[in-house]
Amino acid sequence: MSDDDNYKSLSDFLKEFYIPSYVLSPESDPPALPIAPPESPVLVFINSKSGGQLGGELLLTYRSLLNNKQVFDLGVETPDKVLRRIYINLERLKDDDLARHIRDKLKIIVAGGDGTAGWLLGVVCDLKLSHPPPIATVPLGTGNNLPFAFGWGKKNPGTDAASVELFLDKVIKAKEMKIDNWHILMRMKTPKEEGSCDPLAPLELPHSLHAFHRVSPTDELNRVNKSFCHDNSDSFSLIMDILCSFQEGYHTFRGGFWNYFSLGMDAQISYAFHSERKLHPEKFKNQLVNQSTYVKLGCTQGWFCASLFHPASRNIAQLAKVKIANKNGQWHDLHIPHSIRSIVCLNLPSFSGGLNPWGTPNPRKQRDRDLTPPFVDDGFIEVVGFRNAWHGLVLLAPNGHGTRLAQAKRVRFEFHKGATDHTFMRMDGEPWKQPLPMDDETVMVEISHLGQVNMLATHDCRSRSMYDPLTPRHQEEYDDNEDDSVAEAEEYRKFGAADTFKIPDEVDISHLS
Repeated sequence: MSDDDNYKSLSDFLKEFYIPSYVLSPESDPPALPIAPPESPVLVFINSKSGGQLGGELLLTYRSLLNNKQVFDLGVETPDKVLRRIYINLERLKDDDLARHIRDKLKIIVAGGDGTAGWLLGVVCDLKLSHPPPIATVPLGTGNNLPFAFGWGKKNPGTDAASVELFLDKVIKAKEMKIDNWHILMRMKTPKEEGSCDPLAPLELPHSLHAFHRVSPTDELNRVNKSFCHDNSDSFSLIMDILCSFQEGYHTFRGGFWNYFSLGMDAQISYAFHSERKLHPEKFKNQLVNQSTYVKLGCTQGWFCASLFHPASRNIAQLAKVKIANKNGQWHDLHIPHSIRSIVCLNLPSFSGGLNPWGTPNPRKQRDRDLTPPFVDDGFIEVVGFRNAWHGLVLLAPNGHGTRLAQAKRVRFEFHKGATDHTFMRMDGEPWKQPLPMDDETVMVEISHLGQVNMLATHDCRSRSMYDPLTPRHQEEYDDNEDDSVAEAEEYRKFGAADTFKIPDEVDISHLS
């Protein structure tokens, strides 16, 4: 079907999202018939392997409703190639009124799990597009924390035409929100002895972390773009950190996350789940089954009886020293209770399938501890601790929250020499088992702020902006629990206070060049 015939067959509603082929590809000719400027032109990226068969079905539905050339299968073509090609073409068409209108109004829809959504966010951020489009997320994964945080739900959606049109209606009515982008830098020495644990083990690291290798001081990679750094002090600090870490005998990794980074036992459970799913993918075709399997693994891994089954050497305080840069930018040590077995650095109010570990501190706590609600665009990250699964279950109660440790501009983990030979880490749903060299006292992980990206959100979403006067303050949701101090006595309570950029594993790109 030609572009003209396809456009004529669309309803007036679907025409508001339509992008003609000549805008997407220089090989296509402009349509013969006039096309009204669309109110909400969209590029749709779908992980066809997500949600069992749902991803493939959703791909077919979107292609039947819109121009099939504006709907992309992430298993066939990566988003960086697609966006680079389209934006080069838009620059070629900069004097074309319709193309310029589409560029200014463009939005992205991404359907997949949190890993897929983070992939798109990372690509848009890395490409530094002249007009970066805001992004809406369709929940096709297991946790779906990103979609839930911005009002798109956490249950896998319907794939029929009516369900897709209902989602498109929400997209056209959605508001834009900026969210913070958090960068992670990890550095450790190269093992010296034969047989030592190699931190570069390729199967252990997620795609959200990229290895950097030492380069010559005269290499182009060591030349800092001064104009870029002048406009972005966070980026300048980040670049200097990376360049300083290029030392002989060191491995350096960098990556990023939008929702959370976690360390400890919760990441261990997630790693067990992902390992099982890789071995037996046929058992993980249903969101409800996935979630029940996750709970069972939590039991078998001892998360509910952590004091009995979890070695004390893996508790956060025994594993690493934690430092934070406070709201004034000053570094100091963060006290971690010996009972804390999992620590989460959280950017969005959605964790483990929609739970909110930080909650909303009541006015007394905000005053006494200088705490704030968890705004997604304030340049601060919330640091929360958990003791065990029972601690986590309190998140299900009204006003439940985790042990609030700090709000920080930067967080640094310095691992103790010889504490253990490995630990478990997780970023935005992607876990890995991280080897730790036993003879190295310089293993370091640092989290810092690196810019923002635009998201699309429904008007009743739970994410809040510090700059939006219409953002609800949820006064009625202040917690009124006892003070969540980090005293050691908390270990003896029956319940505590409450519980990329990358290419996701489920996307096969081995055939792509």
